[in-house]
Amino acid sequence: IELGCDFVEIDVRTTKDGKFVSVHNSSVDDYVRGSKGKIKDMTLDELRKLDIGIKTGRQWKDTRIPTVEEILQLCRNRIGIYLDLKKAPVPELVDLIKKYGMEKQVIWYISASDLKDISDLRNSCPGCLLMPDPGSVENLKPLIQMYKPTVVATDMKNLNEDFVNVAHEYNVKVITDDKEGNLTEWEKILSWKTDGIQTNHPEELISFLKERRK
Repeated sequence: IELGCDFVEIDVRTTKDGKFVSVHNSSVDDYVRGSKGKIKDMTLDELRKLDIGIKTGRQWKDTRIPTVEEILQLCRNRIGIYLDLKKAPVPELVDLIKKYGMEKQVIWYISASDLKDISDLRNSCPGCLLMPDPGSVENLKPLIQMYKPTVVATDMKNLNEDFVNVAHEYNVKVITDDKEGNLTEWEKILSWKTDGIQTNHPEELISFLKERRK
């Protein structure tokens, strides 16, 4: 938020007692010292006891796994949310997002092959912003015609100028994950008129975009 990013990505999983948390991996093994276990097999209280920061650096000591609700409270009307749906029931997650009136502030990353999750989102929240990932460009047009999204997700394995052109032909925006995360790659992505870049280097990307606009 302080950097001025447009979106923050969160990876949503469900705890043993049905709470929504943001954790990328399915287990805590890589994040903490002396503890192992899958998110789905641990309660929120058990997860809250884990220090997920100290392994990264002393300045992050006592960092705890956040709940999705805490993230919504923090981000509402301040920054958009790029929601990567890992393992969570969509209707219940929609209810939480509706509680904060954030249907238009969250984009849902869901693989085009996850038909049940897409169907659940469309049924429980027709106004929510689905961002499916079609995979290769060959799948893009059929996906757009089927789901009529306003934005699609992709990565550098599948992104090219043709991909962006097909999406823009249907007035659909394209957000891509970068791979190298450097100026050369970002310049190439923008030369294809890609609409958004997801990166692990937001501060550098924002500086690059500001310089490019001068």
